[in-house]
Formats: sequence, C-alpha cells, structure tokens
Amino acid sequence: MSFTDFSLSNIFISSEAQSRSISAENPTGEKGGGAKELPVGECPSRGLGVGWKIRPCININAGEVITLADIKEPGIITHIWMTCEQSVNRDLVLRFYWDGEETPSVEVPYGDFFCNAYSERACINSIPVNVNPKGGFNSYWPMPFKKCAKITIENQRAVPITSFFYQVDYINTEVPENSMYFHSQWRRQNPVTYKKEYTILDNITGNGKFVGVYLAWGQNNNYWWGEGEVKFFIDGDLEFPTYCGTGTEDYFGGAWGFMNKANTEYETYSAPFLGYPQCIKPDGCGSANLRHGLYRWHIMDPIFFKSDFKATVQALGWRNPVANLPGRFLPLQDDISSTAFWYQSEPHSQFPILPDVDYRELI
Repeated sequence: MSFTDFSLSNIFISSEAQSRSISAENPTGEKGGGAKELPVGECPSRGLGVGWKIRPCININAGEVITLADIKEPGIITHIWMTCEQSVNRDLVLRFYWDGEETPSVEVPYGDFFCNAYSERACINSIPVNVNPKGGFNSYWPMPFKKCAKITIENQRAVPITSFFYQVDYINTEVPENSMYFHSQWRRQNPVTYKKEYTILDNITGNGKFVGVYLAWGQNNNYWWGEGEVKFFIDGDLEFPTYCGTGTEDYFGGAWGFMNKANTEYETYSAPFLGYPQCIKPDGCGSANLRHGLYRWHIMDPIFFKSDFKATVQALGWRNPVANLPGRFLPLQDDISSTAFWYQSEPHSQFPILPDVDYRELI
C-alpha cells in the first residue's frame, strides 16, 4: 500500500486496506460499532429508537481535554471533518500523537489548523484543506502511523463549548517503512519585532519535507503591507537562505498587491495549492487594522531537508508617500500568526510552549 493508491487514476484497484471512521456516533471506530446509543430524555430522536441520530456531537467542559481518536493499529488518517461555533477558533487546541510519543507532533489552535483564525469564516477550496458553509472544516492531509495514533482537543475557554461535531476517517493498513510523520506547529508575534524577520518555523532537525504554511496577518499600518520576502534555510544555511522569494503576495501566488483590475480593492482567491481567501476590512482597502488570511501548500513543489530547516517571512511595507521622493520600504510591526505544516522522521525537536488563550485571542 502506498500513498499513490489515493487518486482517480487507480481508484478502481483493489486493496487489503480496511476502512474505519471515528465520530461521536462511533467513538472507538470499531467495525460495526456505530449508531448504538439509546435515546434518553428530551433527545430529538425520542420515539425513533436506536440508529436515529442519537449522539451526533459532544460537549467539551471548560478546561477539559477530550480524546477524539485513540487508534491502536497501523494505518493512515485520510480525512478529518469538524465543525463548531466559529467564535471558538482560537480557544480549542488540537494535538496529534503518533506511535505513543509523549509530546505531540501537532499542536495548533482549532481554527488555524483549517486556515480560519478569525471568527469570520473564510471558505477554502484547496487540495488538503477545504472549508465550506457554514463552517465545515475538512483536512485531507494524509497522516500515516505504524503502531497507533491519538488525537485530543482541549477547551481553554472558561465556559463549556457545546455541539462540537467531528469525524476522523482512516484506513487500517501496513505503512511503508520510509513513511514520515505529519507535523504542524503554531506561532504568533504581536507585534513583530522592528527590523526582525518573523520566524514561521525553526529548530527543525532530521530528515523531512516542508509542505506548507497558513498566515493570519493583522495589519497595523496604513498602505501596502506585503513586500516581505519568504525565506527557507535548508541543511546548514546560516546567514543566507537557499530559498528566497520576492514578496509576500508573490509567495502566495498573487502579484502586484492582490489588487483588482481597477486597483481599488484587494481581490481574494482560493486555489488548489495557494490562496489569499480572506481580507477583513473594517475601514477600507489599505487602512490599518485590516486582517488577511493566506495559505501556500508545497505539494507539487515540496521543500526537502536532510538535516535541518528554518522558515521566515519579513514584515515589510511602504512608507507614507512623499511628493517628489522615491518610494521606500517600511519595516512593519504587524500582528502575525503562522501555522506550519511538514513531514519528518521521528523524533521531532521540542516545540515552543503554546501561548495561553489570552495571548492567542484576536481582538
């Protein structure tokens, strides 16, 4: 079984893999284990009996950590779907653990994992992440594990979160020995240090490939904000990177400031491998306090590393135009959050401590 088995070109080929699905209706994912709950009390399915949508969702108490999936066989997670009230996007924390590891390989706020940091939903039409009305969050990143896997979610709000829906689909199959593990890490700096590059990811050691990033970028200055270059430092690069982009909008597949034909408004888009799907405009185009959401997936163009990896982006814009003077760049002190995605062999380096819920809050 290999990852290439998942495509339309050979979907008709038989396999020894077994399909499994974990949800509130089948919390263990066992074969024939779904829809067994009995209706009680004021359940909307009262009078209908077993099998009629008795337990489609869960509640998560304040401070509670719930195990959503606890898989004790080798396999590959193929799809994750979740939905909840949009305002909790930064209050819930997802953690994924592979093959019994003590520290998670994924530790990311719920919304950021699905390219939705803000309480205003952005629809995402990409290959590995898909977000649909009215808040259906989908992940198609393949996540292999050789012995077991665990997914937890923590409610860091001071109040319970009700009606959290989820489904984790996986296949039980032997995983190739050279399979790498899926990782994701979240960071934020508010404001970015003046004249210092924002670090998306660093201290990554071992063999792997960087496969993408989602940025939630809060603009603190007027005028254009996206001149900064994205840089990847690969396998021993120190002062100078191997990969150096030409501008923020260029890295995310746009050009000339994401402007529309009339050059009056930002024009958003969502494509299979990259996008600028969100621009929240409280005061108009180009004004301070705009918030931007951007993603780039290195699927067709993965960034391989053999020993170490670091990724940065510059916060760089334009100074206030002055008559008869040439333009100049302005180092910015914006509010930047990043969610990095990569695969690597274990063990992974220690993640930075995840900031608390107050620091993560978008106000």
